[in-house]
Amino acid sequence: MSFFNLNPRLEGDSYFVADLPLCAVRLMKDATYPWLMLIPRKQDMVEIIDLDEQDQQQLIKEIARASKVLRSVINCEKLNVAALGNQVSQLHVHVIARFRDDAAWPGPVWGAVPAQPYEPEKADDLIEQLRDAFASEDE
Repeated sequence: MSFFNLNPRLEGDSYFVADLPLCAVRLMKDATYPWLMLIPRKQDMVEIIDLDEQDQQQLIKEIARASKVLRSVINCEKLNVAALGNQVSQLHVHVIARFRDDAAWPGPVWGAVPAQPYEPEKADDLIEQLRDAFASEDE
């Protein structure tokens, strides 16, 4: 893998979960919505189209894998997947578990309510469950 710097805001807003072949997987520090971010470990990527074709295909596979993992762990009703980058230009993809009774339903999660921090043990437990689910996806 080539040299890679994680944007400080992405790093500060999330916990490390796992490394996939292309992407770092991180859990957003917002207990309101279980929310993963996939960040391709490639330097100077802003848009999906900035990745070469092989990496674009790998990204889609990893989005699908993260979506399956999140759904299996959280048992959510809906998954939202987005690559916006309006505030942080470094390429990253959000995979967000949604429920009909969540604070933002049916609208987007951004700005609906202030982020609620995880209690440390709950964050650790969720990260462990996610790691186990990613590991079982490997088998």
